[in-house]
Amino acid sequence: MARVLVVTPHPDDEVLGCGGTMVKHASRGDEVYLCVVTKTYAPEWSEDETRERKEEVHRVNEILGVRKTYFLNLPTVKLDTIPQKELNDLISQMVNEVQPEVVYIPHQGDVSKDHRLVFEAAMVATRPKPNLTIRKVLCYEVLSETEWAAPFEESAFIPNIWTKISGVLETKLKAMSAYKSELKEFPHPRSLEAITTLAKMRGANVGVDAAEAFMLVREIWT
Repeated sequence: MARVLVVTPHPDDEVLGCGGTMVKHASRGDEVYLCVVTKTYAPEWSEDETRERKEEVHRVNEILGVRKTYFLNLPTVKLDTIPQKELNDLISQMVNEVQPEVVYIPHQGDVSKDHRLVFEAAMVATRPKPNLTIRKVLCYEVLSETEWAAPFEESAFIPNIWTKISGVLETKLKAMSAYKSELKEFPHPRSLEAITTLAKMRGANVGVDAAEAFMLVREIWT
């Protein structure tokens, strides 16, 4: 049994990036924890919209098998107004509390600045210091974020780890459907059709029906 921490800049990034993998972790007895970094805020979003978004997260957690969710409640699309050290410290606190062995984080090349800042903070929080429990750190890809990045080498998502999700793809789609405020119509990337297509394409990369792909940042064998 392992303790798993998923760090997500916004609610729904976790489903898009590693929802199937989270289900597989939970089904084999691993403890899955979620850290949601940002939240919506007034006046851009109403109180009802903010409340509904948090309720969506809880519904999704039940589907994915998340044991506990931590909300950092930082302003969405405004993370660049927060001192980087403060963000580093908040995510480091999550790592210290959860004591995970496996950590999933966003990719450094994502088009969203929130994603890039969370990546940088997570890299600080997961540094391989003595007595740290973390054995594996992986970056996930997020539709409409990872593939929309500028086509330069530093933004490239080049997967080297895959999770077969053939048996849990429907659960991933069910979880995404619970994010009613984020689900779009095809051909938008955040549609059920696009999610299914990416899963099948990533599966075809490695000879299975469906998969999620990751970039391995670090793995320590003991």
